[in-house]
Amino acid sequence: MTQKTVLNDAHRRLGAKMVDFGGWDMPLHYGSQIEEHHAVRRDCGMFDVSHMCAVDVSGPDAKAFLLRLIANNVDKLTLPGKALYSAMLNEAGGVVDDLIVYYVCDGQYRIVINAGTAEKDLAWMAARLADWQREAPYAVAIMPRRSGENALAIIAVQGPNARARVWQVLPETRAASEALKPFFSVTVGDYFVATTGYTGEDGFEITLPASHAEKLWQALFAAGVRPIGLGARDTLRLEAGMNLYGQDMDETVSPLDAGLAWTIDLVAQRDFVGKAALLARPQQKQFLGLVLLDKGVLRAHQKVATAQGAGEITSGTYSPTLQQSIALARLPLGVAIGDTVTVEIRDKLLSARVVKPCFVRHGKSLA
Repeated sequence: MTQKTVLNDAHRRLGAKMVDFGGWDMPLHYGSQIEEHHAVRRDCGMFDVSHMCAVDVSGPDAKAFLLRLIANNVDKLTLPGKALYSAMLNEAGGVVDDLIVYYVCDGQYRIVINAGTAEKDLAWMAARLADWQREAPYAVAIMPRRSGENALAIIAVQGPNARARVWQVLPETRAASEALKPFFSVTVGDYFVATTGYTGEDGFEITLPASHAEKLWQALFAAGVRPIGLGARDTLRLEAGMNLYGQDMDETVSPLDAGLAWTIDLVAQRDFVGKAALLARPQQKQFLGLVLLDKGVLRAHQKVATAQGAGEITSGTYSPTLQQSIALARLPLGVAIGDTVTVEIRDKLLSARVVKPCFVRHGKSLA
C-alpha cells in the first residue's frame, strides 16, 4: 500500500503532480520543476521530507552502539546539537544506507534515515543490537518516530532567503538558531531546527510533531516560501554533488568507490560493521563529476570511456543553473580533473569534461 505523509492533502490542494516514490505518494512538482529549482537557488523553497524516518537512539550505551554500527565516528560529536554524516555498512563493506546522526545530549542521538530503506534499516539495527546483546548487555532503545502520537514530520526550507522566512514564521527560533554553523541543530520547544539540507544552499531542516506540520507548511506558504517537488530536489542535489541512495550507492557498492571516503573513520582504534572488508579491499574506482561538452543529456547507467578504462554514470541530468548536462560517475583510478572522456548516448559518442563532483554551491558555479 502506498504511504502518505501528513502533508499529502496540502500537496494536492496546491495542484501538485503526485508520483510513487519508493512506496510513498509524493509531489513531483507543483507546475514547473525548472521554476522550483530556480526559486531555491535565488530565493527559497520548502520540501516535505516527512517520508524520511527520524529514529531516536537513547540510553547509557547509545554511543557504544553507534560506534559499532556506523562507519563514521560518533566520538567526533562533542558539542550538543552537532550532526555527522555517515554510511551504515554491511559486513561486505556495502552501503546499507547513508544517514545523518545528531548528538542531542549524552545518551541521546537522533538518526535520520532514507524513506525507501527505513524498514530495512530498522531491521538491520535491531539485528545488530540483538547480536551484540549476546556478548554483553546493551542499555539502548531504538525508537522510530514515524507513526502514532510520537510521529514527527520534517520540512526543509532551503535557499539564500530561507533563514529570514523561517524566522518570520517562527520568530521564537531565531535567537537559538541564528548562530548555528552548518551541520548543527538546536531544539526550541516543539521544533528541532538543523542546518542540514540536500541542495547546496543555506537553510534549515525543521523536525516537528506531525500534528503541527500542516500549520507550519501553510504559514511558510503564506510568507512566500514556494513548495518544491521531487524533480527540483533531484536537480538541486545533483548540482550540489550529493549522493542519492539506490542510485549512486547501495549494498553492492563500497563507500570508498562512491565518494564517501571522508565519512569513513578507519584511523580510530574501534571496530565497526564493514571495517574489515574496507581494509581488505581498497578503493577500486573514484567518484567524479562530468560536464557534457556536446549536445545531449547525461543519464544514469550510460557508459563512459576513458584512457584508463571504462566507467559508468550513476546520476545525470540537465542542470538548470549551469544550462548544461551534468553527471556523477564512477571512473577508473588515474582519471584526472580536467580530462576529456567519452560518453555513449543513444549510439553516439559525446565528449564530457571531468570536474570535481560539486557543480553549484550557494548559487555559484563551481564547474
